[in-house]
Amino acid sequence: MSEQDPGAERPQGPGGQQPQRGQPPGPGQQPAWGQQPQWGQQPGWGQQPAWGQQQGQQPWRSPQPPYPGSPYGQPRYVAPPKPGIVPLRPLMFGEILDGSFQTIRRNAKAMLGASLLAQSFAAILAAVITVVTATSMVSIEAWAESATPADFASLGFGFLAAVLLVAILTLFISAVLQGAMVVPVARSILNRPTGFRQMWILARSRAWTLVRLAALMMLAGLLAFILPAGVAVAVISTMERAGILLLIPLIPAVVALLTWIYIKLMVAPAAVVIEELGALEALRRSWSLTRANWWRIFGITLVVSILVGIIGQVVMIPVSLLPTFLSGFLSPHAGSEQDITVAVAVGVATAIVGALVGAVGYAFQTSVMALIYMDLRMRKDGLDIALLRQLETGADPDGIPGRSIAATGPGTVPGTGQAGVWPDVR
Repeated sequence: MSEQDPGAERPQGPGGQQPQRGQPPGPGQQPAWGQQPQWGQQPGWGQQPAWGQQQGQQPWRSPQPPYPGSPYGQPRYVAPPKPGIVPLRPLMFGEILDGSFQTIRRNAKAMLGASLLAQSFAAILAAVITVVTATSMVSIEAWAESATPADFASLGFGFLAAVLLVAILTLFISAVLQGAMVVPVARSILNRPTGFRQMWILARSRAWTLVRLAALMMLAGLLAFILPAGVAVAVISTMERAGILLLIPLIPAVVALLTWIYIKLMVAPAAVVIEELGALEALRRSWSLTRANWWRIFGITLVVSILVGIIGQVVMIPVSLLPTFLSGFLSPHAGSEQDITVAVAVGVATAIVGALVGAVGYAFQTSVMALIYMDLRMRKDGLDIALLRQLETGADPDGIPGRSIAATGPGTVPGTGQAGVWPDVR
């Protein structure tokens, strides 16, 4: 058989003319073999339709004119704006830490002032206990020689009651101040600095609600302490040694349950101040916001707590070595009166340094809590889009960002651009 010309099998257009390779076909002609049709042109024989086009349909059109150099006519990506401490989008772990540091740096008077108020009560009480113990050491030793076991038991119960009272009052004060410290964090997101007086003015209308929330949390803390203690006493009294064995798995279970509840209710103070909710509504709101985000919030909180604890211990090492230095180098042959004076001075210095370190750590942890709340609302309520609109319009420059913004849900807000693409506001 003779070889056939491959070009003989190719379809011929009207007039028997075949377009050259690489040359667009003329009217009524088919494109050359292997040549793709032009954009918006129906494909010829033996060709695949253009991308995004089916047979008998119009080709896919981009909703916007393609930007220069963008493939497939997609809009150019524009990064979310960052007017303040964090970008206006759901946050990552590093951005939460960096935003917390920047909040303290930009609003030092408001954040550190409120933190010192929260830590001052415990610091003053620690200093008083140190001074009283140091000055009455001789009388305590004389009392201990003639004290009965009942006296020691009453002293121990009294000490535990005092510690519990201090812890409850500290929790109460901290819950109130934590809500007020949300104000500088929220304003810093839009690069609006906040002073100490302005913070209290903006949070003043929510003060009584924060007090009620603190009372509920204090009551919950008491119940969380009393109920397991009562169960433990009942088990030990009825089962003796076997009861002690049963308490070994019970204690970790109680700790895990309290941790789970704490994470679920952690952002309630922020909901009281930002969304102007009542105490119970804020607890329900916090429970709803943290749904499906518990492990993420727990991980952030755990890492931040470990970080603050390590830094605090490192800072307190020189203070803990101060008694040895003073007694061994400055007054190696000092009497009892000088020892008491050194103990009092060291106790007061330890309380002051501890209060300062605790204030910085408390301010940092509160900032992290507030940014977690804003991040949860950006993820679930579309707060970032609403804050972008508030930034563009400049509305309420002296208020709290997000206070008058209702939850709209994630997606497109009219006037802010295409869904999934941030408008270029530069």
